[in-house]
Amino acid sequence: MFKRSITSVILISITIITIFILPVWTFSVAASIFIGMGLYEFFRLDTKNLFPPSFICLGIISGMFLPYITYFYRSTGGMWEALFFIIALISLFLMQFARKENNNAVTLIALTLLGIFYIGWFFTFLVKLRFLEDGHKLVAYLLLVTKAGDIGAYLVGSKFGRHALIPRISPKKSVEGAVGGFLFSVVFALISRSYLGWMSLGTILMGGILIGVFAQLGDLAESLVKRDYQVKDSSLFLPGLGGVLDVIDSILFTAPIFYIYLIIIM
Repeated sequence: MFKRSITSVILISITIITIFILPVWTFSVAASIFIGMGLYEFFRLDTKNLFPPSFICLGIISGMFLPYITYFYRSTGGMWEALFFIIALISLFLMQFARKENNNAVTLIALTLLGIFYIGWFFTFLVKLRFLEDGHKLVAYLLLVTKAGDIGAYLVGSKFGRHALIPRISPKKSVEGAVGGFLFSVVFALISRSYLGWMSLGTILMGGILIGVFAQLGDLAESLVKRDYQVKDSSLFLPGLGGVLDVIDSILFTAPIFYIYLIIIM
């Protein structure tokens, strides 16, 4: 718990400074670093050493490049992102052509692209969110409501958890914890209206509901990946909290959903 508390304080401090104090471009840099660390952990989960170093390097570098596409090409980002994924996929095929064997060819290409898409692109929606009007407050809202759900699920599940949610994926997650996490997200979403006065109560509430649901799904998604690889933590990067993927797993789902929700209603 001591390590968890210290690591959490450091992460929260870095997040606040990056969002509210430092220039906007540093947010893209911070996102790129988190993506790089997350992708490193993703490829490191493969205990069978399936990935050649070239695929790992391409996956990490490609994912880290995505926030800069958003930063430099905000008005035409969709076109450049499409071109990026086309080039990434073609590059993976070319790298496979250069290998001396065809074993696991489709698996290597598919998993590398999955890592870039799931971690790199999904996390980049935080950067997209930052460049909306009042983006710093919207990012703070997303992170607060998402992590409130994580904390709520942990606290309620630890105290009152009796019924397993999906034991084959995560034996420790309970129905009670999931409900608690969802309620925490909704409550903190409503509290957040104090600094998002331009958003109606209904908009804030629906945002909290969406984040509350998809935060749980994001957490389960990463648990599914770890269960498949038979590992407990994605790494030891963050003492007491596991790895970067263990921290951002819920954000990977809530960031794109919340961004798209805002684009629809704005």
